[in-house]
Amino acid sequence: MRKTILVLVETVDDYLPLLEQAGYRLLRAPTPALRQTFIATHAAQIDAVLTRGPLGLSAQEIAALPMLKIICVIGAGYEQVDLAAAAARGITVTNGAGANAATVADHALAMLLGLLRNIPRADASTRQGEWRRVIRPSVSGKRLGVLGMGAVGQAIARRAALGFDMPVSYCTRTRHEDLPYTWYDSPRALAAAVDILVVATPGGAATRHLVDGAVLEALGPQGYLINIARASVVDTDALVEALRAQTLAGAALDVFDEEPQVPEALKTLDGTLLTPHVAGQSPEAAHDTVALVVRNLQAFFAGEPVLTPVTA
Repeated sequence: MRKTILVLVETVDDYLPLLEQAGYRLLRAPTPALRQTFIATHAAQIDAVLTRGPLGLSAQEIAALPMLKIICVIGAGYEQVDLAAAAARGITVTNGAGANAATVADHALAMLLGLLRNIPRADASTRQGEWRRVIRPSVSGKRLGVLGMGAVGQAIARRAALGFDMPVSYCTRTRHEDLPYTWYDSPRALAAAVDILVVATPGGAATRHLVDGAVLEALGPQGYLINIARASVVDTDALVEALRAQTLAGAALDVFDEEPQVPEALKTLDGTLLTPHVAGQSPEAAHDTVALVVRNLQAFFAGEPVLTPVTA
């Protein structure tokens, strides 16, 4: 029997035909109104849900879908999916761990370069005929810290170490014995040891405000913060205060607490570089992400283990 997927995501439309070609029926609900309507009117037909971390799937929605068997999350983050509610129903949850790691890492390095070398403002100045030749720090040889060392963190570390001769350190709950980088047991200790701190850890309650005022203070007035993970990992109020007080040199952010809203302070302060949550978006990443969803679904409905399971 043909399986039906409720598609809540809006960023991989060009590659959704991969799911249709694999034999799945799609109910596309990229807006809150359509989402509510389809859950109310097609609940008995929905076997799977395709979502992303910030969109999630609530306990109430899970309870309203009696035939739901699997939730597939594109991207690594799954912070707004109610894992406890899913586990209570025996519903499998998968994510897109690793599928867009290369693209996210590319964007992180692009933001790092743009921030330290002040590329956006240099471009704007040149276009305006100002010809302002401002001296900016080099990137090569700077000490890089990575908070989180999953597929994205490792991809960032490789690019930094091999491409820019950057000594790399990292912070995770446990040391990765197979990695050639220096491990620290706390974000504050990591921040104190590096020039640039890149946030590459999942979102959710467990990582909320890992980067707080104390971590930013440890990073120091010559330090830079790059966040391509989730806004919740960084205390935005503390970040704004550090930038205002010039106790932090700069910050590059691809994620924000209330997207698409961006705090005015971040837009007006010097030393910021901002992008609209696009680090993981590229044609290659979108294709690979949906292809991974297909493989997870095919394995699940064939009674085989899924490739990238998420547990509560």
